[in-house]
Amino acid sequence: MMKKKSIYASRASLVLILCQVISALDVPLDSKLLEELLQPPTITQQSPKDYIVDPRENIVIQCEAKGKPPPSFSWTRNGTHFDIDKDAQVTMKPNSGTLVVNIMNGGKAEAYEGVYQCTARNERGAAISNNIVIRPSRSPLWTKEKLEPNQVREGDSLVLHCRPPVGLPPPIIFWMDNAFQRLPQSERVSQGLNGDLYFSNVQPEDTREDYICYARFNHTQTIQQKQPISVKVFSTKPVTERPPVLLTPTGSTSTKVELRGNVLLLECIAAGLPTPVIRWIKEGGELPANRTFFENFKKTLKIIDVSEADSGNYKCIARNTLGSAHHVISVTVKAAPYWITAPRNLVLSPGEHGTLICRANGNPKPNISWLANGVPIAIAPEDPSRKVDGDTIIFSHVQERSSAVYQCNASNEYGYLLANAFVNVLAEPPRILTPVNKLYQVIADSPALLDCAYFGSPKPEIEWFKGVKGSILRGNEYVFHDNGTLEIPVAQKDSAGTYTCVARNELGKTQNEVQLEVKDPTMIIKQPEYQVIQRYGQVSFECIIKHDSTLLPTIIWLKDNDELPDDERFLVGKDNLTIMNVTDKDDGTYTCIVNTTLDSVSASAVLTVVAAPPTPAIIYARPNPPFDLELTGQLERSIELSWIPGDENNSPIISFVIEYEDGLHEPGVWHYQTEVPGSQTTVQLKLSPYVNYSFRVIAVNEIGRSQPSEPSEQYLTKSANPDENPSNVQGIGSEPDNLVITWESLKGFQSNGPGLQYKVSWRQKDVDDEWTSVIVANVSKYIVSGTPTFVPYEIKVQALNDLGYAPEPSEVIGHSGEDLPMVAPGNVQVYVINSTLAKVHWDPVPLKTVRGHLQGYKVYYWKVQSLSRRSRRHVEKKILTFRGNKTFGMLPGLEPYSSYKLNVRVVNGKGEGPASPDKVFKTPEGVPSSPSFLKITNPTLDSLTLEWGSPTHPNGVLTSYVLKFQPINNTHELGPLVEIRIPANESSLILKNLNYSTRYKFYINAQTSVGSGSQITEEAVTIMDEAGILHPAVGAGKGEAIGILPFVFTKRYSETLFAASPVMHTVTPTFSKVQPLYPRIRNVTTAAAETYANISWEYEGPDHANFYVEYGVAGSKEDWKKETVNGSRSFFVLKGLTPGTAYKVRVGAEGLSGFRSSEDVFETGPAMASRQVDIATQGWFIGLMCAVALLILILLIVCFIRRNKGGKYPVKEKEDAHADPEIQPMKEDDGTFGEYRSLESDAEDHKPLKKGSRTPSDRTVKKEDSDDSLVDYGEGVNGQFNEDGSFIGQYSGKKEKEPAEGNESSEAPSPVNAMNSFV
Repeated sequence: MMKKKSIYASRASLVLILCQVISALDVPLDSKLLEELLQPPTITQQSPKDYIVDPRENIVIQCEAKGKPPPSFSWTRNGTHFDIDKDAQVTMKPNSGTLVVNIMNGGKAEAYEGVYQCTARNERGAAISNNIVIRPSRSPLWTKEKLEPNQVREGDSLVLHCRPPVGLPPPIIFWMDNAFQRLPQSERVSQGLNGDLYFSNVQPEDTREDYICYARFNHTQTIQQKQPISVKVFSTKPVTERPPVLLTPTGSTSTKVELRGNVLLLECIAAGLPTPVIRWIKEGGELPANRTFFENFKKTLKIIDVSEADSGNYKCIARNTLGSAHHVISVTVKAAPYWITAPRNLVLSPGEHGTLICRANGNPKPNISWLANGVPIAIAPEDPSRKVDGDTIIFSHVQERSSAVYQCNASNEYGYLLANAFVNVLAEPPRILTPVNKLYQVIADSPALLDCAYFGSPKPEIEWFKGVKGSILRGNEYVFHDNGTLEIPVAQKDSAGTYTCVARNELGKTQNEVQLEVKDPTMIIKQPEYQVIQRYGQVSFECIIKHDSTLLPTIIWLKDNDELPDDERFLVGKDNLTIMNVTDKDDGTYTCIVNTTLDSVSASAVLTVVAAPPTPAIIYARPNPPFDLELTGQLERSIELSWIPGDENNSPIISFVIEYEDGLHEPGVWHYQTEVPGSQTTVQLKLSPYVNYSFRVIAVNEIGRSQPSEPSEQYLTKSANPDENPSNVQGIGSEPDNLVITWESLKGFQSNGPGLQYKVSWRQKDVDDEWTSVIVANVSKYIVSGTPTFVPYEIKVQALNDLGYAPEPSEVIGHSGEDLPMVAPGNVQVYVINSTLAKVHWDPVPLKTVRGHLQGYKVYYWKVQSLSRRSRRHVEKKILTFRGNKTFGMLPGLEPYSSYKLNVRVVNGKGEGPASPDKVFKTPEGVPSSPSFLKITNPTLDSLTLEWGSPTHPNGVLTSYVLKFQPINNTHELGPLVEIRIPANESSLILKNLNYSTRYKFYINAQTSVGSGSQITEEAVTIMDEAGILHPAVGAGKGEAIGILPFVFTKRYSETLFAASPVMHTVTPTFSKVQPLYPRIRNVTTAAAETYANISWEYEGPDHANFYVEYGVAGSKEDWKKETVNGSRSFFVLKGLTPGTAYKVRVGAEGLSGFRSSEDVFETGPAMASRQVDIATQGWFIGLMCAVALLILILLIVCFIRRNKGGKYPVKEKEDAHADPEIQPMKEDDGTFGEYRSLESDAEDHKPLKKGSRTPSDRTVKKEDSDDSLVDYGEGVNGQFNEDGSFIGQYSGKKEKEPAEGNESSEAPSPVNAMNSFV
């Protein structure tokens, strides 16, 4: 089956235009037009007629209106003018008539009770609002009353009266107990409409003293509570049953008046035992269906939206097993006024006629009265154009002065209606509101609607023309609508074109053009067909369409008029639907729907699924090869190949692969030609000239590929000129006087014919010269000799064969051979940036002297000598290459206070040019390295001798040494710091007047004029008596440890700013944790590579500072980039940098506002940087090899001693305990402190010390366990030296000792610990 429908976008706009308004003129809802036209006021928003306000909040009386010009507003109160300016509590909103009475700032709501009315006025009339009655809500308290307890006999009825205070609006009543829980209600106990609680009969469980009635006043959000009522039920045996008696209403009849549209509520509550059941009927009629509801256990009849037809007698019947009682309620439905025809705005032209009609109904029938601009029409200014006739005002021969706003008031005893309707007299020339050149598109043989929305006063006449100079359209083939729309009932192809709409009245004329396009209809030329398919088979529905070429169709498939199942078995193709592995649930109707923007067509077919016959086990295999290959439709450049597929072998064929053989150029070699889907058995193949084709086909399924089919017959295509030229043509000279032209030759079948050759042409670029050409055989290179050095050439290579030439080739630019550059860069200047970085500038060489492709410049630089030592060393030249025509570069990694030389050379593809004259520059001083060693000898009761070596790298002229020291007590706290400045030519010092048997920590560093260098630290102990003097010296130098150690030493690379304090002699110093006074970061150094840089610094300040590194391109105004350092370590690696770029860097500490280091500048190495040095001659390499040999020797010595002695010497713990105040061990992975817990926390927790504790927990030492041997240092694989000479790690694999008597440590203490225990 097939159905077709058309969709037209113009329908929506037509509905708007055809909307009818009861007026002489229809003003279109065009915003721009409405803004321009004069219009009397219209009330758009006002407060309700009965407006109850919250007395605690400001009173807002709304009055909004629109008009042109904008209206002004005034108010009356209780029928007299309300002067807002004289009441400070009342304000009017700007550009609005809304009043705001300020109650929250001292006003009283009761003072503003009354009837308010708003008037909106402009030059065209005045509109008025309803009478708005303002009343503040009231929630009075319950009157005090004395409530007597209710004593009731079981089975009797009872009514508990609520009698709430009269509020405005009336309160909501509910009954609860003292626990604020609602009292349960049922057919026996329920609340009446008046709020009283009715008991049809009481039971003993009704006895309680907390029956409480609550009144909720919603406006003020308050709840009033009545005093609790007590009920006591006393039992009498037996309980007497009674027939029903109505508790409310009383008597046999009553009356009820309700207003039309309201909710009618009728109530009957009866007493009796057993509890009566209530039933309702309407005498002489049925209860209205869909509007009748029963509430309160059927005791209340509720009818919504009542009308006059609901008047009548309603009977309630209460019945139990002993009898029944009934009551008849006579209901009369009255009606406040309601509209039959409300007056509508009237827009007229001068001299026209019109009417205002105001018709209302009600019960009783309302009175109709008219007002003009808010004044009763009887006393309003006379207008000869109007005549009042009851509910109608007739206007004739109106003029512009007739514009006014009329009010119709319909009232009876139950209410009133007030409506404003204006008469607006306008004189306006025609306007066409439809957009210019609007395009309409329709389907052929369908209606076409062309809009011409217009406005004018008087109402314009509309005419339509086709074409620019066409005649007026008339006749039965067109329909002309009153709103200006032109309808072509049956649009044909020749209906397309330009249509002109002309609007004219006595004030003018205007016109507008629209365009109409007529499209071909969409058709389904091959519809889906009825299919019967076996279960688990495959089925396909076709839906081939034909449509207008300018429309874009979309195809949707439905199953049983719903979306297709979300199942991968359903495959939607371009013009078909395929269902794989069909099941029973696929049975149904399938519909193809084709949609365009203008029409839609559909077609359906039924699929029936039947059971498949039983089959033997399925064997899956590769398909059999295709057969019966046939060539048809032979043309010079194409041919059609068809074949018959072989057996699928139970696996559907997915695709066919077509291969070809060129028997002329490559016999026996098969090439891939194309691949087609498995449903296709013919293919159109593109051919090349001069090829002897044979074809074969291979079938492919999920199992694999079939064997190739037998080859088809051969087909030799005719020869032709070559279609293409060689690719990748280049011209590069191999010598200074030649040009080597190369290209990629054509393949065999690309020759298109016999006798393939190449025409090679060249000429010098930018020289008025003719082409030089030569024809060469089928090769891929030709050498032109005798060319000038490095000049550009235009080159082209064209293919030809015996039939002719290929198309004209494109030209490429090549160059003859390069030669070495002729001149060196000039004006070489060096700018020293800091002690390790310099910037070099040079002038570029003229490009003509480069004699080749400029690849860049090479800077050779080398250190001549150190200015501090005046000693020369092996010259190690370094090379930096800067790509392109760059005229400056940065030289990183220089040594401070040294003399350097450099020269610059230009580089092309041939090599380097001559060097520029050597340029000498010097780097300034820097801070020195740490002293090479620090030894402490000759310990006595009160003195120590210190010896040190000068820095390995002074980096300038040493000005002095700074020695600092401080005592350490037996709880590892640091005492006052003493600072001594020593001349630079000294290398030893005797410290006297020290405390006996006291441990001291020493720090020493060297200084140049730039600042202080890194320091070296060491600890030593004065002896307790002269007999304890041990003569072997102890020093800290590169990790050496000799003899028996009376004190622990350690070396740290850091610097701290200390406050000087006097030397303490005999008085025991006061110990305290020492922190630097002035935190700072200094000595920021960088080591840069091509794409990263290692930043390190020295920090002086509080422990546990969190650092960050900021960096950016030097000289750039971009914001600094910030990287957070993990933990408090003093180094960081910047990654992802650009090679050959100068960067600025600085280091800061988090939490210290403005605390940063000074900026440092460095440059990453260039991408082509190279160092032409021999590694075997480098000093660092020789030193590394010596260090490795020394380490092996030390390990051998330690192993030898270990086999002869035992004992433990926890050096690492003492390093941690006596570490530099500013340096703490830290894990590199997370920035936390290392594996050694603080001794203070251990002592506080009263826990055994961790492995690696400095002393036993009881602070005692067993002399028999004390052993200063180094034997145990070599136990286990974890013993090793740190780079600063200290041992790292608490050594594993220690010997287990037998438990000793008393509270002893599991590890042997050192002699120093023994001394400390006696201090």
